[in-house]
Amino acid sequence: MKKALICGVSGQDGGYLSKLLLEKGYEVYGGSRDASSNSFDNLRKLGLKDKVNLVSINICDFRSTLQTIIKIKPDEIYNLSGQSSVGLSFDQPVETFESISIGTLNLLEAIRFSNLPVRLYNSGSSECFGESGNLPADENTSFKPRSPYAIAKATSHWQVANYREAYHIYSCTGILFNHESPMRPHRFVTKKIVSTACRIYKGSDEKLQLGNINIQRDWGWAPDYVEAMWLMLQQEIPDDFVIATGITHSLKYYIQLVFTELNLDWEKQVVLDNSLLRPTDLVYGRANPSKAAAVLGWKAKHTLEDIVRSMVAYELENSES
Repeated sequence: MKKALICGVSGQDGGYLSKLLLEKGYEVYGGSRDASSNSFDNLRKLGLKDKVNLVSINICDFRSTLQTIIKIKPDEIYNLSGQSSVGLSFDQPVETFESISIGTLNLLEAIRFSNLPVRLYNSGSSECFGESGNLPADENTSFKPRSPYAIAKATSHWQVANYREAYHIYSCTGILFNHESPMRPHRFVTKKIVSTACRIYKGSDEKLQLGNINIQRDWGWAPDYVEAMWLMLQQEIPDDFVIATGITHSLKYYIQLVFTELNLDWEKQVVLDNSLLRPTDLVYGRANPSKAAAVLGWKAKHTLEDIVRSMVAYELENSES
């Protein structure tokens, strides 16, 4: 039985990855800074809280990281930790940088010091690319980060690449484009749109306040993407991969899909608020995931229309009236 340690198990991806690995027969350890006080809501919602071995680990603390790895001796580590909101990173740049870059460095150093044959997956981000114009970004596209979050993710990406080359550690980064699910926190715009629209559908007289709705992104389904994470660690040679659907849509189209699903007119419910605009933002995100298809045999299974349908249905069933 393989053992996997998921750092950041309480997040969206951590929950779905736990589910996948348990189905594959893994012994799963879920890491959180303080496992005794964390509610692990996503694991609970997925019916997994009692099936995952919950451990306290602070990957920004090298001693904590090294001790945990030596104790568990995992075959695979999935680094999903760190501050995950682009918007929040402008308000908390130091916390964002430290939680992502220092955390990743500590994991790499702990693997090196322990001398255990651990395979490390690092969660990267398409935000690292910045504005790539109309050209779809692939693994050879230059990084031009435009947010504290993207800068931190770019740093962790090159840390992983350096340790792979210098110390022959099996480490790889998944450069993931946007991926959604009902497990998204409400601070993410996709969840905010669905939650607010569903409340309006149920009778609320509120308006949906948004910033720039003309941005364009490649949105995928989170359960599809965690499968790509696992596949990366099953390859003979470690490498980095862009994970995306290859199809780009505007946020306005996403809004239209959500409100149409509820038979509502979005133009009567949405209010644009300049205070919600970020200091810098990406206008257009486009991906070329052909390497993942060729090497991993991975392709996204769900369209944006599928994603919206699932998120709306879940919200209507599980939210309070």
